[in-house]
Amino acid sequence: MFHKEGFFIITTSFIITVFVSVFSEYIITNSLLKNFIQFSAIFVLIIILQFFRNPKRFINPDSKKVLSPADGKVVVIESVFEKEYFKDNRRQISIFMSPLNVHVTRYPISGMVTYSKYHPGRYLVAWHPKSSEENERTTIVIKSSEYGEILYRQVAGALARRIVNYAKEGDKVTQGDDAGFIKFGSRVDLLLPIDVPINVILDQVAKGAKTIISSI
Repeated sequence: MFHKEGFFIITTSFIITVFVSVFSEYIITNSLLKNFIQFSAIFVLIIILQFFRNPKRFINPDSKKVLSPADGKVVVIESVFEKEYFKDNRRQISIFMSPLNVHVTRYPISGMVTYSKYHPGRYLVAWHPKSSEENERTTIVIKSSEYGEILYRQVAGALARRIVNYAKEGDKVTQGDDAGFIKFGSRVDLLLPIDVPINVILDQVAKGAKTIISSI
């Protein structure tokens, strides 16, 4: 299954691939060149399809667990001062999403959205220490029954040029549901209360709505 954010690009790419394949079949006489062009068009289409894939993750929401909001590698686990919303110390877990990862973001916990804000910004590489503060990003806060308020950020990377965020203030959201999409390389930061246990380690490969980031 593919994410709805990719429908236009997928449809357009499919039409272009068919056109290029048919055009080259009847116009180009050099068989090597024709095969190369057709293969290249199909290869690009496959890359686009895999980027916009949206595997369904069926879970039973659990208020005592915070699940990974994205697929990718855990690149940061540290205590930081969160100055946008909480203005206090929080435990930050950051997940880097390469272009090969699923780029859907999912709600890490069930609750009510109490804050949702878009920030324009730069396009530093997503693993850059300053990317969380300087890159284009969205900040979302969810108030949950067990953890209180937790925050997550969708952070654009060097290739990303569009962040899609579905969370709106006042929404009641369900753990594991689609929360948005980041196109072409990105990072998600998750900021939890400073004293909660962390169940992941650096360089661990996390799976959105499956990997348990914290449990109490």
